[in-house]
Amino acid sequence: MELWTPSSLGPGLRRDEGARPGRDDRALQLTGHQLTMAEILYALPDYPRLLQSYVWQEYDLAPKFPILSQFITFWQRNIDGRLHRVTVSVREQLGDARFTFYADEVALH
Repeated sequence: MELWTPSSLGPGLRRDEGARPGRDDRALQLTGHQLTMAEILYALPDYPRLLQSYVWQEYDLAPKFPILSQFITFWQRNIDGRLHRVTVSVREQLGDARFTFYADEVALH
C-alpha cells in the first residue's frame, strides 16, 4: 500500500516524511498556509450504511486547498472506504493560540 505525503508545500518549502516536530509552522504561515482541518466521513467497505469519521489536519492554501485535494485523490485511488462528506475548517490568523479556561475540575481517579 502506498503511503501518502504531500509532494510540495510551495516554493522552497519541502518537508521530510515524519518531520512534524521540527517543522517551522511560522514559515508556512508567512507564505499563506493556514492550519486546515477536514473531517472526512466515509462508508466502511464491509458495511456501506455505517459511516466512520477520520480527521485530517495540515497547513494548506485556502481557498483551493491543493494539499487536501491531493489527499482526497490519494484516498479515492488507494482506500476502499467511499467518501460520504468532507467538512473543512481553517484557522486564518497568524498568532498565538488562544485558550479558554473553565472553572470546573474533573477527578480522573
